[in-house]
Amino acid sequence: MISWFVFFHPMLSPKVFPRVCRRVSIRIFLNLSLKFLLIVSSTVTLAEGTCVGRMVNPITDICWKCLFPISIGGRTVQIGGGDDTRDNPRRVLSVCPNPRLGGVPTPCIPIGFWEPIRLIDVTRTPYCLVNLGGKQLSQTHINAGGHTTKKGKRNKTRNAFYQVHWYMYPVIYWLELLTDFICLEKHNFDLAWVSELDPTWNDDETSFLLNPEAMLFANPIAQVACAADCVAATVGLSRDELFWCAGCQGSLYPYGGNVEGHIGGVSSSLLIAERFTAKLHRLLILPGTSGEKALCDYYRMPIIKKSQYKYQMTYPISQTNTLTGCHPLGRSETILSMGKEFPVKGEDYGYLVWRKRNCCIR
Repeated sequence: MISWFVFFHPMLSPKVFPRVCRRVSIRIFLNLSLKFLLIVSSTVTLAEGTCVGRMVNPITDICWKCLFPISIGGRTVQIGGGDDTRDNPRRVLSVCPNPRLGGVPTPCIPIGFWEPIRLIDVTRTPYCLVNLGGKQLSQTHINAGGHTTKKGKRNKTRNAFYQVHWYMYPVIYWLELLTDFICLEKHNFDLAWVSELDPTWNDDETSFLLNPEAMLFANPIAQVACAADCVAATVGLSRDELFWCAGCQGSLYPYGGNVEGHIGGVSSSLLIAERFTAKLHRLLILPGTSGEKALCDYYRMPIIKKSQYKYQMTYPISQTNTLTGCHPLGRSETILSMGKEFPVKGEDYGYLVWRKRNCCIR
């Protein structure tokens, strides 16, 4: 290109040509060197771990059909959400203490609905807030997550490790969609738990202190029972009596961030979110909110009631359709995982936690 320019340009003499060539060559070399350095630096950054994410839009990124089905007096008045209404009280009227009257028992009407209460990050990068737009709290790479491959005598197994962040997110109360509704959870937005500071999350042996019964279910017979739980969760809701199973995702034990037999990012991240929910129940942080026992108030629940929870993906792609929007604990992730895992920005995950709520209104 330079030679043609010299041949046709009458103002460019043969004496000037070598200097022009040197200048052009230097510029080309500098440009190529700069581009090469940028590519190398970006590759190194991505290899070390990049914090990615997106702020959750409470209007467009939430599957509001997950509120349904709603029941009043034991009868379903609105069908939607794609899940059954297990454990809804059958009575038309109930009696609960009225705090406005000093605890005097008064008649009330049982209702049931699904409520969005928490956000959860499942990330490979420590201190990366996925649901807050990919904000990085710290640049440390201690206890970083990712995928590893172990070679055995006969085959290879893939394992994974993720960190978790848990947010208070009672979005219905904030948006004032149901004003003066006594059944809603009323909290401010808060980052309530960071697993990087939890010694039991990074070490399975330490987490054994929270779930010593795990040794009872570390056998083939107990794990085969999880296949039945997978079927139940796929066609409806998970079986609460099989409390050690996470349905199609595997086992809820141990309550840590290690996933053995890693198949895909969606499956492993769902399992991590479900395990962390079960862990908070064991710590008596999360209460029981569904069924006859929850009509008058929350109650202690040290063992998770799996049918009480559904999960909605908010990142990398928010799921707002009825088919895959609300994912009951343990349901097969085959449809949900399609197109949800891709390099760099599609290997960390965010979820919105929905919880079944039964209560009594006056």
